Amino acid sequence: MTAGPWTVRRMTPQRWWDAAMIAVSVMLTGIMTLLDPPVSGDEWGVVGVIAVVLAAYFAWGRRTLDGSGSVGGLLYAGVLLVSLAVGIGLDPTFSFMQVIVFPTLWVISRSTRQAVALNLMAIVPVAIGYTLYFGADGLPSGIAVGVLSVAFSLAFGSWIAGIEKAGAERARLLDELMAVQGELAAANREAGVDSERARLAREIHDTIAQSLTGLVMVAQRAHGDLERAADAAGDPAASEHLVRATADVELIESMARDALTEARGLVAAISPVRVESTLAEALGRLAERFQRETGVVVRSELAALGVGASGTASAPPLRAELEVVLLRCAQEGLANVRKHARATAASVQVSRRENAISLVISDDGVGPGGAATAPSGSRRATAGDGFGLAGMADRLALVGGSARLEPALPRGSRLTVTVPLAPEHAPSPESPLDAAKGVQA
Repeated sequence: MTAGPWTVRRMTPQRWWDAAMIAVSVMLTGIMTLLDPPVSGDEWGVVGVIAVVLAAYFAWGRRTLDGSGSVGGLLYAGVLLVSLAVGIGLDPTFSFMQVIVFPTLWVISRSTRQAVALNLMAIVPVAIGYTLYFGADGLPSGIAVGVLSVAFSLAFGSWIAGIEKAGAERARLLDELMAVQGELAAANREAGVDSERARLAREIHDTIAQSLTGLVMVAQRAHGDLERAADAAGDPAASEHLVRATADVELIESMARDALTEARGLVAAISPVRVESTLAEALGRLAERFQRETGVVVRSELAALGVGASGTASAPPLRAELEVVLLRCAQEGLANVRKHARATAASVQVSRRENAISLVISDDGVGPGGAATAPSGSRRATAGDGFGLAGMADRLALVGGSARLEPALPRGSRLTVTVPLAPEHAPSPESPLDAAKGVQA
């Protein structure tokens, strides 16, 4: 990052080691030369040892602080231990250098065992240094200071090593968790793709494939009638065959138109939603297009979506996923009117309560098949109803909604879709598995 002409450099572990080594060396040099003047020859000798330690560090020692236990690292550790003995032998104040020596021994080592061995070896130069300075009487003190220093180093170093090991284990577990989440996301995407393929296959089978099969059969029958009429040329029976063939051709034309209508409905059902428009505008365009294609008069009542007479919003907007579900359900409801109702008029109505919003598609056609068999005048959709209601159930399951298909009075059918206006973080009150078994009809 930059601040004016100055560039702030991020402190890396290597720079922290550089700063620590320089700080300890400067502090120890200051203690030896400034706090106890005049400076004697032994004190200048200590300054020389400090200079040797710094030179070895910047020459190659700083490159060995990687936990590899390399030969260069062990050589640098040897320089530190020898310098410790010589420096303490010149002046016991050099013992202050242990604050950087012991951490360095831990960082150089490739394993805890090697670090412990190097720490135990540090007792020897401390004892030698005290012996050189105080004589034989200083040996017990040197051993005691060395043992205490090593004990503290081992305790603190083991604690830090444990923290580092736990951190590495957590990092490994996090990597595994991320990998599993990635695999799960990929599996979910594949399952979604498979489900969409199955949905499209069912829709094509229920609509276009059946219509094309019928076209082939009628065309074969018309072809046979034309052949028989040609064979019976001049015979009064030929005119009968021609009449039947003409009727079959008219039927082929009618079935082809139905197949084209079904294809258009399928394209409309899977086409992307125009997110740049509001739900009210999208439903209005859907109703206009349906009326233009089928001749069925469609009446729209969309005031509950929050658009007043002046065009200003009069109600809070719906969440994006609710708008998509309602639009898809409206497309499917009008597609059912197109395919089954034989209606002359239909309506699209939206009503809104405090905790739910409802979409009602009604028509004046023949009404839902089998409605009379249900005691309440309504029925539950099953796989035999084709893809439409089952696909609607899949969409509604995502937002905890429901649908009901029932006869309308005095005639026709009414499809009511209800979606709860739950907060975005609220869980769906109905599982996708339960809803996929069929919407309430």
